[in-house]
Amino acid sequence: MMMSKIDDYLEYLFPEPKCELIYHTDYELLMAIVLSAQSTDKRVNKVMPKIIKKYPTLKRLKQANLVDLEAIIHSVGSFRRKALYLRDIAKILDENYNGKVPRDRDELISLPGVGRKTANVFLSEYYQEPAIAVDTHVGRVSKRLGLASFDDDVVQIEQKLMKKFFPKDWGRRHLQLVLFGRYYCKAVKPLCASCKLVDICKEKKKNL
Repeated sequence: MMMSKIDDYLEYLFPEPKCELIYHTDYELLMAIVLSAQSTDKRVNKVMPKIIKKYPTLKRLKQANLVDLEAIIHSVGSFRRKALYLRDIAKILDENYNGKVPRDRDELISLPGVGRKTANVFLSEYYQEPAIAVDTHVGRVSKRLGLASFDDDVVQIEQKLMKKFFPKDWGRRHLQLVLFGRYYCKAVKPLCASCKLVDICKEKKKNL
């Protein structure tokens, strides 16, 4: 009953959920996801075109001067480390994968700056493979709605969500939970008064 209510409300709010990162190629998507950690999609969407304009190919990007690349992405959190990630990813993709992002999860996670969440987002978005990525929004919403415990880590949350949703819906539910957490069930000042799930929320008393 609870899951049906959550499914129905997410479908009502986001009937056509879409990734808000803007990209044109597989490696642009991967790099945008890497940049989005501890940042926002809006900010990433502002810097990615600047990266592509200055470094239109992986060959150009792998030869980038780190200082120049850092200057482009300085508005993104941890920009020095991420600049190194982008350059190293470009080098590995160009020299080891013929310029294509690997589809294998283990190979993806072996790339600099790519963890389980990043790999799941990429595989779900680019290849439509069944996957649930747990970012800060998904984690927060899952705990508030009782889909996970408050002391669960990201892997435990992912495993629980995979059991609660049908595999065919994993990618869709991931996007819907991200958008729900981003615009409704926010970390600060969540919109509880108008939420149709407030009766099952574990934090309703605190937030109302």
